[in-house]
Amino acid sequence: MKERIRTALVGCGKVGHTHAQSLRSLPGSELVAVCDPATQRAAEFGRLYGARPYTDVSEMLEREHPAMVSICTPHPTHADLVVQCSARGANTLVEKPLAADLGSCDRAIAAARQAGVKLGVISQRRLYQPVVRMREAIDAGAIGTPVLAELTVLGWRDEAYYRSDPWRGRWDTEGGGVMMNQTPHQLDLLQWMMGPVDELFGYWDNLNHPSVEVEDSAIAVIRFKSGALASVVLSNSQKPGLYGRLHIHGSNGASVGVQTEGGSPFIAGVTEAVEPPINDLWTVPGEESLLAGWQSEDREFASSHDVMTYHHQCQIEDFLEAIVADRPPMVDGEEGRKVVEIITAIYRAQRDGSPERFPLETEADRGDYDGRIGYALLSRKTPAGVLS
Repeated sequence: MKERIRTALVGCGKVGHTHAQSLRSLPGSELVAVCDPATQRAAEFGRLYGARPYTDVSEMLEREHPAMVSICTPHPTHADLVVQCSARGANTLVEKPLAADLGSCDRAIAAARQAGVKLGVISQRRLYQPVVRMREAIDAGAIGTPVLAELTVLGWRDEAYYRSDPWRGRWDTEGGGVMMNQTPHQLDLLQWMMGPVDELFGYWDNLNHPSVEVEDSAIAVIRFKSGALASVVLSNSQKPGLYGRLHIHGSNGASVGVQTEGGSPFIAGVTEAVEPPINDLWTVPGEESLLAGWQSEDREFASSHDVMTYHHQCQIEDFLEAIVADRPPMVDGEEGRKVVEIITAIYRAQRDGSPERFPLETEADRGDYDGRIGYALLSRKTPAGVLS
């Protein structure tokens, strides 16, 4: 890509470093500005990446006129920033999830569409080679049609993690827990491979993190519009973290699978090393013997590439190229909304005590944050786990 465009970043926290490294190094980007409400953090971040620091987004947009802005702030702030950037003609790439509720997703999508700018959502696990193999096998009909899926993410987050930033663990500033923060990527892979959801029922709770408000565990059963079924188990309650796996079984009896995480999902800017993502299941007729070789390839790739930053950079590069070529980005706002819709359905299913049918409508007048607030108030637990 020959054209170099002016880029900026909002949110100089942990994942902000991952974005800034890419925006500084990619040939299609000229990182001109960074913004954070904390003056010292913005200044230090700007010095580190050679960009002018700001504490006010409006001022940054007015003075710098970036063509692209990476949004790396807490989830409930995403939509307002997309609206603000879109109004100034800036394309926005948002860290997962797109927003913390459906109404905010819709505002962000509408703002970008009205302004004629692009909106993307980080979903870099789609680029993992084991994931690409699965998608290609499904598209080629190697498992027939997908009829059953199992998504299981069993991780861990300790007290130090929740204390590492003041917004973590609170409904108003994080928007949710394991569903909203640790597993949108895996939920994205599930819906990307299985297609549109028809109906969902689920439960969620905080099982062993009494010092925070948000959920640390969730389960769901899903029927897709194709008739396929899925089970979902998501948790931050296993010490140490165990794994994150997506297995898909086909109508011809064949199965494909990926372990995206060995242990807990990584924490951007904190985790120093991760196990490489690998295909952990493959029974496609005639291809069973390929699994060991693929695992060896993927471990070799991880020995020379930083899994925690490399695929981020690939997706950021795709977004820059989409702006120049005026084409859709790899993952647009509508795709990002699908993940928030699944998360919202799990919250509401527990509140309503019944399956949620898709598509979901926004709830501007309920005031209970899709059931998050009401249930949290009714089920306050002591550290021993006993209802108070």
